[in-house]
Amino acid sequence: MTEINIPEVVAEVEKAFARYERALVSNDIAELDALFWNSPHTLRYGVTENLYGYDEIAAFRGRRPAINLARNLLKTVITTYGRDFATANAEFKRIGATKTGRQSQVWLRTEAGWRCVAAHVSLLQEP
Repeated sequence: MTEINIPEVVAEVEKAFARYERALVSNDIAELDALFWNSPHTLRYGVTENLYGYDEIAAFRGRRPAINLARNLLKTVITTYGRDFATANAEFKRIGATKTGRQSQVWLRTEAGWRCVAAHVSLLQEP
């Protein structure tokens, strides 16, 4: 049976997730690119875009406007499954925004370290 939330593995993924968050809000494109798995199998569904493969994701990052990136994480749940697979899910609110966002990521341990292999970002519609 797969072990869930091995403490040292959770700590590793928390560290990778924190690197991603710092890179995201500071628009550190090189770091963001480094944290995604360089594979045609990687995907990212955004609020307004569907990106298939590392190259499409990197191209999107390169042309995304670097405005209104600051945000507060409201809740983050990281779950690890064994030693090489994890999910990270977060609720966030951009500074000055009214809508709450959601971010889901799938992380995989690779030879280069933890890499995001799939991601999804969406905004909750206001009631």
